Formats: sequence, C-alpha cells, structure tokens
Amino acid sequence: MTRHLPLRLPVPGHAQFRLRIRPVAGVSTLLKQVEIPGGFDRTLYASERVLATAPDGVQVPISLVYRKDKRVAPISRSAVLRTSRSASSPLYVYAYGSYGYSLPIGFSGNRLSLLDRGVVMAYAHIRGGGDLGKPWHDAGKMLVKRNTFTDFIAAVEHLTAAGYGDPARVAIEGGSAGGLLMGAVVNLRPDLFRAVLSHVPFVDVMNTMLDASLPLTVPEYEEWGDPNQETYFHYMLSYSPYDQLKPASYPSMLVKTSLHDSQVMYWEPAKYVAKLRTLKTDSNPLLLVTNMQAGHGGSSGRYDYLREIAFDYAFLLREFGMA
Repeated sequence: MTRHLPLRLPVPGHAQFRLRIRPVAGVSTLLKQVEIPGGFDRTLYASERVLATAPDGVQVPISLVYRKDKRVAPISRSAVLRTSRSASSPLYVYAYGSYGYSLPIGFSGNRLSLLDRGVVMAYAHIRGGGDLGKPWHDAGKMLVKRNTFTDFIAAVEHLTAAGYGDPARVAIEGGSAGGLLMGAVVNLRPDLFRAVLSHVPFVDVMNTMLDASLPLTVPEYEEWGDPNQETYFHYMLSYSPYDQLKPASYPSMLVKTSLHDSQVMYWEPAKYVAKLRTLKTDSNPLLLVTNMQAGHGGSSGRYDYLREIAFDYAFLLREFGMA
C-alpha cells in the first residue's frame, strides 16, 4: 500500500509547491515551495474558474487570477449598471485555441508586475484547444473554426459584464495561432478591446495555406482545411485576418515577429501591419517590432526573454493609463 503521495501543484496565485500527502491519516506536509524574492505574500492573491456562455450555448471555462486587495469583488450585471464599480480594474485576457493545445495554468512570477498594479488576468479555455478533450479541439477547427473566435469574444463580454474589469481597459494577447485569434476577433469586434498584443501572428491565412511549397502548409490542412477545395477556401477567407481588414477604428496594437521564424514567416505580420496602416481610421498606436536574431519562440536568453516581457508589459501599462 502506498502510504505517501508526492504532489506538485501549479496554482496561478501561489508559487509552485510540493506536498507529501498521507491519505490514510489525512495529513499533508509542505516539502518545498519556490521562493519569490521581494516580499511575496501568496495570501494577497486569489484565483477563480468561471464560465462564459458562447453564442451556441456552450459553456467556456475561464481561469482568473488577481490581487484581492486591488480589485472590487465580482458583482451582478444590474449592480454594474447602477454603480461605477465595474471600472475598478484593467482586464488582461489571454488565449490560444488551436491544435488541441491545452492552455497550462500555473504560477508565474512575471505576472506579479501586473497583478500588484491591480490588473485582473484571465485565461480563456476556448474551443480549438484541448482543455476539455478531443471533442473540444474538433469543435474549433476546420469548418467550425469560427467557434474559437466567438468563444473568446463571449469570454471577454462575460468578464466585463460580471464586474471583473473595466470595459474601457481590456487588453488581449495571443501568439502564433493565438495571433490569428487576435486578428480575427479584432476584425469582428474592434470596439471591445483597448489594446492587442500579438506575437508572431499567423494572419495571412490564405496566401500561406495556398502555398504548398512552405514546409508546414500541407500538414496544416488537418487543422484549417484545404483551401484548394472551394468550401474550405470561402470559409477560411471569411476569417483570415489579413483579408478581412477594413476601414475602421482599431485598438492600439503591438505586433511582434522574428526574422528567423520558420513557422510564421516574418512577412506575414509585416504585410498585415502595412495594410492595416492604410485602412485604420483612428490615431491609436500600431507598432511592429521585429527581433532580428530570434525564431518562433522569441529570445532564448534568460535576460533577453525578460526584456521582451518588460517591453510587452510597458505597452500594456501605457494603454491602461498606468505608466
């Protein structure tokens, strides 16, 4: 009989720790916890799991983390309308939603910079990912890919309506296929977001997926569909971020790419930004940053990686009016 069970727990608001549990005795012993310099107090933070309702009635999970003393507790929709309490906190929402990838939820010391300033951070487990198994992935790919985008929009709308953040200060982030998500939702609902942070975004869907000479194109048919078939062509064109850009007022955007990216070629985000600059009717910042040394994952050095995060956070804080 096993008398001791080792357990490692990733919790968004708590530094990673290891427990030893004796099930029979009902006793747990803390063996080790990651040390966070600077006076970190885990009791100041809270995490939640809430559900948003997609347009087709499906319940979409959202993981939340925030600093308890920096925000107002969630309140009802009617209370939000009667008071100004919904304007208490900036809201950051991240998602990916492709390839059956389950969004990992765990502690990150980097987030403390935003959490300690009162930002509520949310991670939407939208369809196209694998968070609820293979059917969850299947419900967000190929000819039902638009579920991914409407799930994300529903998540943001739910969070602001429930009082988790200020509707006027919503920032969103995604990378690679998550960058496609950013481009698609901004085309669908540009009014919903204050700022967009898009890393190595897959935004030129049609030109990429019609070029079979690229190494990843043909295998990707199983995720997006084959645009050489008319049905898939028209469906993919309907959400391709580059192709669906139009004259409109867009949020502030920081688009990042890497010269040596072999998965999303640097010219995709470059031409996307160039086209958007000719169409957007607002004066909000539209920034393109190209890392001349990195690949798809960005800078690999420890300090270079942290500098990239600091740059991203500086952009977000400026847009939140907190810089």
